[in-house]
Amino acid sequence: MSPPAPSLWRRLRAALRPPRTLSVTRTGRTYLVVTLGVGLGALNTGNNLLYLVLGLLLSVIILSGVLSERCLRGLTVRRLGTDGAFAGEPFAFRWNVSRRRGHAFALTLAEVGTPLSGEGSVGWLPAGVEHMVRATLTAPRRGPVKLTGVRVTTTWPLGLFAKTRVFPLEGTLLVYPRRGFACGDPLDAAVGHVGEASSPQRLDGTGDVAGLRELGEAEDARRVHWVKSASAGKLLKVEREREERRTFMLAIRPGLEAESLERRCEEVAAQAHRLLEAGHEVGVELPRQRLRAGAGNGQERRILRALAWLGFEEEGQEEAA
Repeated sequence: MSPPAPSLWRRLRAALRPPRTLSVTRTGRTYLVVTLGVGLGALNTGNNLLYLVLGLLLSVIILSGVLSERCLRGLTVRRLGTDGAFAGEPFAFRWNVSRRRGHAFALTLAEVGTPLSGEGSVGWLPAGVEHMVRATLTAPRRGPVKLTGVRVTTTWPLGLFAKTRVFPLEGTLLVYPRRGFACGDPLDAAVGHVGEASSPQRLDGTGDVAGLRELGEAEDARRVHWVKSASAGKLLKVEREREERRTFMLAIRPGLEAESLERRCEEVAAQAHRLLEAGHEVGVELPRQRLRAGAGNGQERRILRALAWLGFEEEGQEEAA
């Protein structure tokens, strides 16, 4: 008998998954032990006061379950994602959460069923307001990460129990190779010159200082001239001429696997970043793909995407299908 199809199995698991899950916190375990002790004392002594205290303790448990359910009911969650995720490095991740009526308290959001670690929280969510929840997540490896849902947990009102609701939201997070791998410039990969340093139209290189201009949005703040910026009252960026622009083709040979492939991807990513930052044009040649040479931040993002998918092409084809 053949196993069920993956899509059928996912639907079956979703149908069998309970709508809520409940776990006892450390404070809740202490509370339950105290409640049990009061109950045993009331049964052994027949003291009416102990029965009254026991009833109060049990009513608090019921009240906690009702209030936590009200916090999780009526929520709407949207995944905003991240601008860029690198393996082994914390990155910013965002969700939008809202509710039409009532208030919610002590919410914690995290991705469920993934190797991502980290979570975000919001203390108070009023009605009719879409609140952005920010979290710092970490991915242990390079490649695509299948996202299946967002887990929302609340410990409201007394922190005795943690009630969880999972919102099914499918998606894919592409994790780029790990940054910071030390390497040298691939001088043997140069295939020709493209320009010289004397061109005034090509700035933002590593040559002589050409001037100062105001820092634009999303530009690298490492080139800010802090002394001039302080006197001018705005951020001023140092522009440098490009000494020489050349074209490089970086290659990953077929047959690499596991750790060797990871190390080579990290090396190519670091080389590409260094060369593109210097103003050169860079392309990559992979076992199943060839990315023609280009320059700029967009080219670096294309190279990182190609490196992230390397070795996971089958998953990409399934996602496209």
